[in-house]
Amino acid sequence: MHIVVCIKQVPDSAQIRVHPVTNTIMRQGVPTIINPYDLFSLEEALRLRDKFGGEVTVLTMGPPMAADSLRKALTIGADRAVLLTDRFFAGSDTLATSFALAQAIRKIGEEFGAPDIVFAGKQTIDGDTAQVGPGVAKRLDLLQLTYVSAISGLDLEDKSITIERRSEGGVQILKTRLPCLVTMLEGSNVVRRGRIEDALRAARADVVAWNAKDAGIEDVTKCGLRGSPTVVKRVFAPPPRAEKAAQIDLAVHKTPNDMAEAMIEAMFAHSPSLEGDMTKLAAGF
Repeated sequence: MHIVVCIKQVPDSAQIRVHPVTNTIMRQGVPTIINPYDLFSLEEALRLRDKFGGEVTVLTMGPPMAADSLRKALTIGADRAVLLTDRFFAGSDTLATSFALAQAIRKIGEEFGAPDIVFAGKQTIDGDTAQVGPGVAKRLDLLQLTYVSAISGLDLEDKSITIERRSEGGVQILKTRLPCLVTMLEGSNVVRRGRIEDALRAARADVVAWNAKDAGIEDVTKCGLRGSPTVVKRVFAPPPRAEKAAQIDLAVHKTPNDMAEAMIEAMFAHSPSLEGDMTKLAAGF
């Protein structure tokens, strides 16, 4: 079995700053990490490999420094890493990104074997669109299973997979055929730390680096800014709230019940109509 995991190197959201004049994200000096949602997909791929055998290939598109995130994935346990990097990819939106990744996955299939499953995180913390995974699935004509909370069954002989998918009405249990694309939810597993053997292997491993031509991309106008119909007009930080949060004095209200009553009284004092609305709501039940 061959599994491809798409990951992305993103700025650490806890340390992102916005330029006060240009209103753009300041990436200089901001540490980068693997998109947290992608880690859950990587862990799920490694669990399937450990149980059923096979290989896990991690793929990312980005500048040369994105190789650091690929080596981190190798440290966690991935077998192979592919970096898609070229100046033609700069400025890609989700449409252009999904095109480039889909082409790279086709090339991976030619070089290392067709993937049975393609994994991706449900979204990235820098874009929050949740569009790239489904976009890749559409371009590769793969069945897509999004917002997956658990993989409950995999039958390689029958070429089928059974998953649990979180939806607004509860949990859906779906079964479909392979190959397919799966986007995993946060908290769906516990990401492993990796073994010393994998860390040593990652330090010596060669990251496969492909430019647009290497990945089989002939029409570069579908990549980068030229292939991106989405334009970000402005990025800004939300203004701080003028009204400060009220604090409850723990020295006066020592028990949980006392604190709860004090909080309710403060809420009613701040919004007088709230008490009447809640009373009407309770009477309806």
